Amino acid sequence: MVGKREAGPKRRWRESADDILAAGRPHAWHLVKKNTMSSAQNNLAPIGPRTIKERSFEFAGGNEFPRILLSRDGRVHHLYSSEPRLSFSRAVVLRYRFFLEQKRLAPSTINVRLAAVRRLAYEAADSGLLSPDLAAGIRRVKGAKRLGVRVGNWLTAEQAQALMQRPVVETLRSKRDRAMLAVMLGCGLRRAELVGLKLEDLQIREEHWIIADLIGKGNHVRTVPVPAWVKSTIDDWIAASGIDEGIIFRRVNRTDGVWGEGITPKAVWHVVKAAAKRSGIKGLAPHDLRRTCARLCHVAGGELDQIQFLLGHASVQTTERYLGCKQKLRHAVNDNLGIEIS
Repeated sequence: MVGKREAGPKRRWRESADDILAAGRPHAWHLVKKNTMSSAQNNLAPIGPRTIKERSFEFAGGNEFPRILLSRDGRVHHLYSSEPRLSFSRAVVLRYRFFLEQKRLAPSTINVRLAAVRRLAYEAADSGLLSPDLAAGIRRVKGAKRLGVRVGNWLTAEQAQALMQRPVVETLRSKRDRAMLAVMLGCGLRRAELVGLKLEDLQIREEHWIIADLIGKGNHVRTVPVPAWVKSTIDDWIAASGIDEGIIFRRVNRTDGVWGEGITPKAVWHVVKAAAKRSGIKGLAPHDLRRTCARLCHVAGGELDQIQFLLGHASVQTTERYLGCKQKLRHAVNDNLGIEIS
């Protein structure tokens, strides 16, 4: 049964979470009518981009807990369940965190979801839907701890050169893909930053090509220098595609024609995977090109603060993780202190 209408003066649409999941529509939040909520609850939204991205919270896993769905416009909706519903409290959020840990999710993923729940509690308390004491208890729930450091993937200069190798038969698609790889490898851009790059963003400052006022993660604005070899690949793509304004990287159809207003970050992932397969590089992801850019800059003698500016990191500790520095025991830094004992 998809849903049923309740009797009474205020008729509501009810749909259990089990019905939605059984029908294979886990994101069918549009079936829950807005009139199932009070006007005060509707004023909760928007909560924020990360909260909207999560879209659903399953507190502590199981039908006995409430299901909360966030629609595309950021509004909070409830999926009614036939099981008894627990109150929104610190104990429920703690069980929710334990449920996420049991699913073996990454600490960063768990912390993002808990941050969304904390924000929900804050907005609910601010709207008078939750007592301040309960909201304070929920906000005191600590996130998951990160134990150890993940092993990153960096390319050597030879591997990066092989990745940028010009194909034997050049097509419009190959020119676009080569320019995208060059921008990620030479400028250290993220996927989302790459797909949003516009022709007007390329400007000249101090006799050098740059990407001006690039808005990155967390709405941080930075300026990214563009090496000459990266600019040449972009020029080849622009000349072949005939793009004179707007988004630089766009779709290419089977007949080698440009269409659409841009590409998706998922398309960038496929481009990197295809290039890695041609070069014989295993396990390469788009973000590995950003790490490689940072390490190659460091190997070439780049200063740490300049690499931080290039990548747009708010903390220098984040930049240090991107460099992937290792302790050199064969050529230790304290071998040549200039001290001799007779």
